[in-house]
Amino acid sequence: MRRTLLVLAGALWLTAVACSESATGEPPPFNAHYSVFELMEGPIAHAAETYWGSVSTIVDANGITENFPRTDEEWEHVWAAGVALAEAGNLLMMSPRPIDDDDWMMWASAMVDAGIAATDAAEAKNPDRVLEEGEKVYNVCTGCHMQYIPDEGAGGVPTV
Repeated sequence: MRRTLLVLAGALWLTAVACSESATGEPPPFNAHYSVFELMEGPIAHAAETYWGSVSTIVDANGITENFPRTDEEWEHVWAAGVALAEAGNLLMMSPRPIDDDDWMMWASAMVDAGIAATDAAEAKNPDRVLEEGEKVYNVCTGCHMQYIPDEGAGGVPTV
């Protein structure tokens, strides 16, 4: 596992060096300070949990309880989570974060699309659509994690 992290760190460093200047020799106009892992553990995980937790159905001894945002402020939290997820896809495409130019970019782009659809569902204040779009966000997250964090389900440390 340590070797994998060292190899990844080296690859990310080489990517950062190779991509630190544009074709014109100018540095990019942004500072991608946080790692993929920090983005995943921070804003992405928090936005996803907020979105996924916003609508639920509980069946227990008390019957069926439908949970969903009821006020404009509660819906705004769900909307903001969707915006964060959409923009997270863009952050994952910013140098030096991409692991490769193929599947990584495809998954990050899919996160942008899923986040936009999630935001639209929250704007419509439609709990059923929030559930549907939340599933799509989940599928994008899971697909990417299966490819880039193959040991995650076995308690492994993320390698991105």
